[in-house]
Amino acid sequence: MRSRDLTVSLLVHVILISLFGTVVLYKAIETPPDFASDNLVAAREASAPRPVDEPSAVPIPSLLQPGSPSKAPIPAEIYRMQPDMNSNRSIPAVAPHVREMAQGIPNAVAPPVDAEGLTPAAAREIRDLADSWRPAGRSAGSREPEFVFTAFVGQYSGGDWNSTNRGVGSKIESGSLPNLLYFMSASSKGKVRANYQDVRAIRLDSDEIFVAKPPFIFLTGTRDFRLSDREVENVRKYLKMGGAIWGDSSVPGKNSRFDIAFRREMKRVLADVDKDWEVLPESDPIFSRPFFPEVRGVPAGLNSYREPIRVLRMFGEVAVIYTSNDYGDMWQIGLGKDGKIDLRRDEAGRYVAINESVWKNRETYLRNLTPPALEASYKFGTNLVVHLLTRWDGVTRSGAGL
Repeated sequence: MRSRDLTVSLLVHVILISLFGTVVLYKAIETPPDFASDNLVAAREASAPRPVDEPSAVPIPSLLQPGSPSKAPIPAEIYRMQPDMNSNRSIPAVAPHVREMAQGIPNAVAPPVDAEGLTPAAAREIRDLADSWRPAGRSAGSREPEFVFTAFVGQYSGGDWNSTNRGVGSKIESGSLPNLLYFMSASSKGKVRANYQDVRAIRLDSDEIFVAKPPFIFLTGTRDFRLSDREVENVRKYLKMGGAIWGDSSVPGKNSRFDIAFRREMKRVLADVDKDWEVLPESDPIFSRPFFPEVRGVPAGLNSYREPIRVLRMFGEVAVIYTSNDYGDMWQIGLGKDGKIDLRRDEAGRYVAINESVWKNRETYLRNLTPPALEASYKFGTNLVVHLLTRWDGVTRSGAGL
């Protein structure tokens, strides 16, 4: 009797447990998730794909030369270009014009300068600098901007800072920059009067930078170099007041000694870890609103290299621009007012606007020096200079930041 009662009792318990478990399981599946819960919301956001305005959504350019060994050392800066996911610091969103490019919006423009932390004091310095590029008086009835300025080649510690320009002392008599400015002055019909006969070298450790107030300083070379602490300090101060550094490698392509040195040293100047080299999209004003609209995108440089243009920004605008396609050596072959190669010679029989060594090797070691390629490079250089002259117009006209 007792054995039968125990068997019945166990059977009843098994049935009850089975029914209860089924109800609980059904209830657990049926109950909707509590989306008001912070934990569930956080988990949902963590599982969602990254939005396009996060730094990791921007392709990180490789610094390895195509075809180079896979074990080739990668410069340390490539690691600084990636966000530190183990850090607690906040990582700013990509600049709006990069986000617009990713979303396929054409003709995106750089963000307003006052959206990038431009203080009233910095805005006044930029306005003073930009005003020094314009003549005191404008032609009667003229509404178009006019510019008058002296260009400078930066003389830095070490390296061969004068690799594509030649002169005596601080006077640059011939070479890439005088040839480009001559072409630009002739093409602009007087709207841009660059003193191509008075191009100068300027020491980066000299306070002359702050007296001369050039719109940009041209840096070039073929070798490794390291800026002194004073040069770093001066260049940083010059950029903060609205100036620009234009670096042009005299060895085309990536991972040359100058390429590695220039990128490294400019990151010493702008040491903010949030400022990294940015590839210019074709929607950037340099390309989308050019002086020569027929030149769109990056023209082929020496030996047909076509690396992208890279920049570092300050206050939302270009502070350092880097062309690694060696346009400087192309500009050692001058173009005349008619757009043809300038073959004039002086009384001693020397070319006036041509580096004879470059000219002799134009079809052997040095290629892509045909008249159409030269013209495209000159027009692109003009577009770049005009952009550097006008990039602060938003500040000078609207009083942004004041």
